[in-house]
Formats: sequence, structure tokens, C-alpha cells
Amino acid sequence: MIRLSIAFFLAFIGMATPSASFAQASVRAYAPENIWQLTVNDQIRVIDNEYNEQSRGRQIPDDQLDFYLDQIRLSRWTFSKIKSDIATSLRGNGGNNGGNNGGWFPPTGGNWNQTSVICSSDKQRYRECRAPFRGRARLIENISKTRCIEGRNWGSRQNMIWVNGGCRGRFSDLSNGNGGNQGYSVTCSSFSGQYRSCAWDRNRGTPRLIERISGRCTERYDWGFDNNRGLWVANSCSARFGVR
Repeated sequence: MIRLSIAFFLAFIGMATPSASFAQASVRAYAPENIWQLTVNDQIRVIDNEYNEQSRGRQIPDDQLDFYLDQIRLSRWTFSKIKSDIATSLRGNGGNNGGNNGGWFPPTGGNWNQTSVICSSDKQRYRECRAPFRGRARLIENISKTRCIEGRNWGSRQNMIWVNGGCRGRFSDLSNGNGGNQGYSVTCSSFSGQYRSCAWDRNRGTPRLIERISGRCTERYDWGFDNNRGLWVANSCSARFGVR
């Protein structure tokens, strides 16, 4: 009787295991066809995972990921279309652009009006990325687990974004679509407790603290704004400031 019970238990485990494995595989492979219904960060996660799976562990090129995000937003590309384009690019047929040199190439001839740029600090290294705009940049998506903080591990200058220390983010023109003061913000950080001043557009008005990143950040003691110094922080305060 005991032997019969053990045999039955082993047979049950053998029957149940494939079903459990199948269920796990289905969850891992799942992505909605209407991928635009996801948040942008979830879109990035799904596309990253798909490229990683098809390429056997590689990270999707920044400009290719940025292109897909724009196609989801503007042209309602489905997950199947992105999946197919990734496969085509990995076969060396030029992906969406039909190039002859293999790999993926950004579209030419006005087919893609790029307004943002993804820039990645691979292996914690410093990197510069060409930006499709001339003005000051703003971070619109923090893609990496590392928190991207302006002035610490990313910054911008004319037609260029730089990242460092593991920051991977998506950046756009600060003045693009902000509707005046709406959306205008500056991140200012006091390193090692030292005083620091940060650029602030005085035409925007007086800044207010909208997100404390670290430190106490008490106004007048740890940060402030005046005509002589502009926007300043001290005592290890790191925060994002917007318009009052």
C-alpha cells in the first residue's frame, strides 16, 4: 500500500511539472498586442526583454529603443510589429530602414522626426550622446535602476547629452511642449555637504521644492533663492525645484 502511494505521488509530480513550466514560460513571454496601453516604463521593459531574448543577452541600441517608443506613441505600432522588426534587424537586413550593411539604422529622409534621445552609461562608464535639439535637456524617463540626477550623473550642452555612473535615461528638450512654466524644473544637489548654486531661468519666476531626493532640504537653511546667488543648496540637500 505504501509503495503504491509513493508511485502515485511520483506520477502526479511528473504530470504536474510540465504544466507549471508552461505557465511560467507563458508569463515570461507575455506582452499585450496593444502595447501603447502600457506606461512608457513598462513599454521599455517589454521591448528590452524581447530584444534581450532574441539577441541572446544583448541590450537594445538606444536609438532603436527610442524609435520604437515614438512609433508606439505616434503610429500605434503593435508588439508583433516591434517583435518582427527586432528579428529583421538581428538578421542583418537593416530593420525598419532596409539598409544593406546589417543591423538597425535610424530612418532617413524625414521618416522619423526624433524629438528625444536615450543615453546609457554602460558598465558605469562616461558616455556622450548626440541630441536632436539645441536647448537644455530634461529627463523624461529614468530607465536604469540607478537614479539619474542632473549635475551628478547626467547633464547636457548644445546638441549633446552626457551620462555616467550607470545612469540610463530618456531626455528631451526642456522647452518642448511645456506650455510656459508648466514642466520647467531644475535638479540641484549639494555634494558632500558643500554649498552649490545651480542655473535657474529667472524669467520663470521663483523656484519651489517639488521633490526632495536626499537631505533635510529646509528652505533658507538647506536651500534658497535670491538675487545674488540664484538657486542654491547646501548641507547635502538634493532636490528638484519647479516654479511657484
